[in-house]
Amino acid sequence: MARTYKRMSYDDRVKIKKMLDEGCKTRSIAEVIGVHRATINNEINRGGGRESYDPDAAQLKIYAR
Repeated sequence: MARTYKRMSYDDRVKIKKMLDEGCKTRSIAEVIGVHRATINNEINRGGGRESYDPDAAQLKIYAR
């Protein structure tokens, strides 16, 4: 079975922020977004960490490459 990849959208990043603010765990965020939990952990680190996740900063880091 071939792997399929999903690029994280800005709307996904906003959902991550909302769910982090609500105290959701990485696993439940991953299920809602439809990606592996490691992808969510990477995204949280990219956006400044669990306590200060910023979807705008994460989005800029992706498109600044």
